[in-house]
Amino acid sequence: MKFLIIGLGNPGADYKNSRHNIGFKVLDKLASLSNISFSSDRYADVTNLKFKGRTLILVKPNTFMNLSGKAVNYWMQKEKISVENILVVTDDISLPFGTIRLRSKGSDGGHNGLKDIISVLQSSTFPRIKFGIGAEFPIGRQSDYVLGEWNEAELENLDQKIEYSIQMIKAFCTLGISRTMNDYNKK
Repeated sequence: MKFLIIGLGNPGADYKNSRHNIGFKVLDKLASLSNISFSSDRYADVTNLKFKGRTLILVKPNTFMNLSGKAVNYWMQKEKISVENILVVTDDISLPFGTIRLRSKGSDGGHNGLKDIISVLQSSTFPRIKFGIGAEFPIGRQSDYVLGEWNEAELENLDQKIEYSIQMIKAFCTLGISRTMNDYNKK
């Protein structure tokens, strides 16, 4: 059984430690814990991870956030993976920092990466892990906030929250979405 795990972010050193790149950060940590590394391929940096009889294809789109749908669609087609076996890891300003939720569907919530994926797939019914980054910014400064780097208080708990996200990814691939939502969303 194959799964496409997509971490959203922007390529390049300027964005590496930004809040908006949490999807990349989660996949980087998962790859590092598994002693595998990414290589550049079409529209993305990609690697494969074997876990409990499953193949997890980890994808970090290099199309920039606003064009994430292009990479998601390409890799879904290339690997012949249906929408219920994809999982998008993304930041979410509507959740407090460190709150992590698995959803089976939903709107883009103003997130340009999700907006593009929904547009390209013509569906908002795909699983996603929403990693809360909070909304601690003045009116009109949302872009600066999401593209800004983590503050000291956030950095103290970031690794723990990333590891929790990795546990959710593994549970999603082995236990399914309903059980994973029941087991992880209530915490």
